[in-house]
Amino acid sequence: MRVKEVADLTGISVRTLHHYDEIGLLTPDGTTEAGYRVYSDDNLETLQQILFFRELGFPLKEIKEIISRPSFDRLEALTMQRRMLLEKRIRVDRMIATIDKTIKHAKGEMEMSNKEKFEGFDFSHNPYEQEARERWGDEAVDKSNAKIASMSKAEQEAMGEEMNAIYRKLASLTHMPPESAEAQAAIQEWYDFLNNMGMGQYSLEAFKGLGQMYVDDVRFTQNIDKFKEGLAVFMRDAMAVYADRNSQ
Repeated sequence: MRVKEVADLTGISVRTLHHYDEIGLLTPDGTTEAGYRVYSDDNLETLQQILFFRELGFPLKEIKEIISRPSFDRLEALTMQRRMLLEKRIRVDRMIATIDKTIKHAKGEMEMSNKEKFEGFDFSHNPYEQEARERWGDEAVDKSNAKIASMSKAEQEAMGEEMNAIYRKLASLTHMPPESAEAQAAIQEWYDFLNNMGMGQYSLEAFKGLGQMYVDDVRFTQNIDKFKEGLAVFMRDAMAVYADRNSQ
């Protein structure tokens, strides 16, 4: 199939397909004598994988690394993607239910508690465990997972609520400078919370790098900005200020 045919079939633009080729993510198996790209069935299977990963929020660089590995197994990836999409559907359904309740609450048709307003926001699940393993090693991640697994359901819920409370506090401060005393006190709570999760002691440099990741990785940005638009950028700046001040 030529590039225009693939674009019509999949609904993505010709320009996007050209970009995938340019970055080495999806290189068509052949070209015509006139120089037009020609995509094979294997290319289309790879494109399907790319689009599944994109739907799950994976950045292109990471997708390329995953599908380029000699150990990559398409069937295994499909099984994993199906599980992740089912989990995403459950979270989306919960958030839709929260939106419906919020609309009724705004219309005065029902009362809604503060806890109900944030049902569906789940930050206790870590979808980035592989990145964590690559950055801090298996031992640190296993230690964190073991600590969480040893908690009762009530303790896990309390930890999730503590995390969300810090996010909400920071969201309420985005109108202030990230170097303000209020913002720095809240970001210290975040620093202390991360260090108490069992991942070991965060260095200030790692903490600052994590803040940058909140902006560089769209998945982090989307999750954090659910609390308030621009919160990820605010946290990055506040974390950088905190790290610089305390490393002097």
